[in-house]
Amino acid sequence: MTRVEICVETPQGIAAANAAGADRIELCASLDVGGLTPSAGLMRCAARGNLPALAMIRPRAGSFVFDGDEAAIMVDDIRAAREAGLKGVVLGAMRPDGGLDHDLLLHLSDHCTGMERTLHRVFDLVRDPAAELEFAIRAGFTRILTSGQRPTAPQGADCLARLNALAAGRITVLAGSGVNAGNVAALIRATGVGEVHASCRRRAQSLADDGAFGFGPMPGLTDPDAVRALIAAARGAGQAAS
Repeated sequence: MTRVEICVETPQGIAAANAAGADRIELCASLDVGGLTPSAGLMRCAARGNLPALAMIRPRAGSFVFDGDEAAIMVDDIRAAREAGLKGVVLGAMRPDGGLDHDLLLHLSDHCTGMERTLHRVFDLVRDPAAELEFAIRAGFTRILTSGQRPTAPQGADCLARLNALAAGRITVLAGSGVNAGNVAALIRATGVGEVHASCRRRAQSLADDGAFGFGPMPGLTDPDAVRALIAAARGAGQAAS
């Protein structure tokens, strides 16, 4: 059965993913910059739901090259996710030379005993994805979230298929970015992946002056009907492929 992970950033998103029957939540703040570490309060909110939830551990937007102070913050945030009762965390870090930062990822992993670990889409920036897939397996990651080194997973379908074949069941390839009910069946058929990731968001209604003082727009709303449609399409495609 194809599993569906929904990425959320608000209590509304947590409730919608739970109500719609998703398999798992990736919990973030600031999805407009690719996701940052959620607050401890939002972590506890997610832990009260029925779905396993993994918290993004990313202390700031921009580059995935982190210094020692940022690494210390990430360790503290992993601890917060554990104390909140979350299933796991979502990690990623790279070196300036275009490879994953193995030392930092192993250091962070030392603080994740008993928790699931997803390697996030920093993977789409690395120079040698096959070699980094092998590192992720050796390091004990549960899965890799990737769009096949392209902006969206449908565009990266060929790479996703290669990665899924290389993984050979040793690690889960989680296909994400640009995935929806209209394209997920073709994506699953083309790649063979058993898990997909999406946000299923729609724009929230905002007051006209929301941005006047630089506070930014309201976060998008997770659409439970879009989640249900994605699940139905994904599971139908998965059953047809089995």
